[in-house]
Amino acid sequence: MKLINTVVGVVAFAIAGASLANDQWYLGATAGHYDLDSNRAVVDDHKSATLGLQIGKYIADDVAIELGYGANSGHDEVNVTSLNALVWLGDSSSSWRPYLLGGFNQYDFDDTNNLMPGHDDKSEQVLLGLGLGTQFEGALEFRADIRGMADLDDTNAQDYGFQLSLNKLFGKKAAPAPAPAPVAPAPVAEPEPAAEPEVRTITVRLNVEFEFNQDTVLAIYGDQLEAIAAAMKAHEDIDLVLEGHTDSRGSDDYNMSLSDRRAKAVKAKLVADYGIPAERVSAMGYGETQPVASNETDEGRARNRRVVGEMSFSEVYSF
Repeated sequence: MKLINTVVGVVAFAIAGASLANDQWYLGATAGHYDLDSNRAVVDDHKSATLGLQIGKYIADDVAIELGYGANSGHDEVNVTSLNALVWLGDSSSSWRPYLLGGFNQYDFDDTNNLMPGHDDKSEQVLLGLGLGTQFEGALEFRADIRGMADLDDTNAQDYGFQLSLNKLFGKKAAPAPAPAPVAPAPVAEPEPAAEPEVRTITVRLNVEFEFNQDTVLAIYGDQLEAIAAAMKAHEDIDLVLEGHTDSRGSDDYNMSLSDRRAKAVKAKLVADYGIPAERVSAMGYGETQPVASNETDEGRARNRRVVGEMSFSEVYSF
């Protein structure tokens, strides 16, 4: 009973493993030797040598179903018919691979005189075998296995056998399933580079104009003075240079002195009214030597009566 359960398990394993279609089939010649149980035969040494044929079909890369027939080649009239499932084991790249057999045998005893009383001239058995095989060039397959058989009747007869097989393979082996196409990884959004900070150069200009022959700073220039003072407080490393000028009326010496007084008047305003340290402001006069407009008109002369100054600094703007 244990052997029957094992055979059923092998067959079930073969069917479960048949998940790949395979076009290969084979036709082969066999040579076997069977040692029959003494409970079956009248003589103690009841052995039989057989020669036969078998045909098989691969239902998966490593699983085949085969039908075999062997006729006696000696003095015993014993013919054997078998239907088996074969399962290859191990790595398919190995030159020699083990395999399992599981299935059914039927003996046909032509010489009934050798049988024990009560035994039929036909006997059905379950079969379990273990073998080793390899393949050669030219689609040839060689196998050798040992087999154990148990009678399905209640005679408790158990037989043993050994079989050699040489098969010719036909058809094509199933192509391996194509490897799944690699899935491109989802694009990873690159973080946007941080915006480069922008450096801007800021220039604050001062242009204070004066009445004719005067050095008084008019109140209308308060906004300009406040702006230049705020910039100087924010950038304490920058100093301010004030340049005084006049129109062309008057002597050169007088105009030089007047332009100097005008520059110093603007400096005094920044120091007194806006708290700028005196050492950060320098004042100098240029007289009438650097006009910005024509001294032939009142408008031009008004533009030339001036004190100018500017300071430039850099500021960083981030976005």
